[in-house]
Amino acid sequence: MARSKDKGSQEVNAGSMADIAFLLLIFFLVTTQIATNKGLTLLLPPKQEEDEPIEIKQQERNLFKIQINSADRLLVEEEPLDDVTQIRDMVYDFVLNFGNPSDKKKGKNEVSDNDVYASLPASMKSYIGRNLGSSDSADGPGSAIISLKADRGSSYDIFISILDELNAAYNRIYGERVGLTDEEFRKLNRNDPRQKEMYDRARSGIPKAISIAEPSTVGG
Repeated sequence: MARSKDKGSQEVNAGSMADIAFLLLIFFLVTTQIATNKGLTLLLPPKQEEDEPIEIKQQERNLFKIQINSADRLLVEEEPLDDVTQIRDMVYDFVLNFGNPSDKKKGKNEVSDNDVYASLPASMKSYIGRNLGSSDSADGPGSAIISLKADRGSSYDIFISILDELNAAYNRIYGERVGLTDEEFRKLNRNDPRQKEMYDRARSGIPKAISIAEPSTVGG
């Protein structure tokens, strides 16, 4: 009897294709890195207990106020300001004003404003003596607070630009205090004991007190 030459149609068994597709999906989900917007790294104050009284310790002169409206226009100390880069020098002078320095020990290191002044290099003391010491400005570095408030319509770019200037002002203060530039101070490696000691000494008694208020409504 002759064998049939018709072997039938050739088909691919697709029964396991769904399993293969599922495994590939899991593989790509596990191995793919998805870029995310991490936002700003800011340290927020701890939540106030409801029964804890809120004591207002800061007088008006110890607040350096910066406001941004919905059109990205600035008010700095109630005066219009067009050049954002001027904020750096203004904050530097405000923090180091020493208008009424105190002997009260503050912070975890128990350092007073007068202790801070005594630790400054001669060049900084000379600058303060010539240009600062106003009774209408901050009493001392331990009391100085920078208040930044934006409108909900303000742009992200202007907000970041101002934060950069504020941080640069503090880095300049810290760097000059230990004989470094602001860039050199910013690059200190806090994992190195010697550089960590310099970093802590630069900041002792001069907290980076930047208060970011809740944005107001557009036009508010």
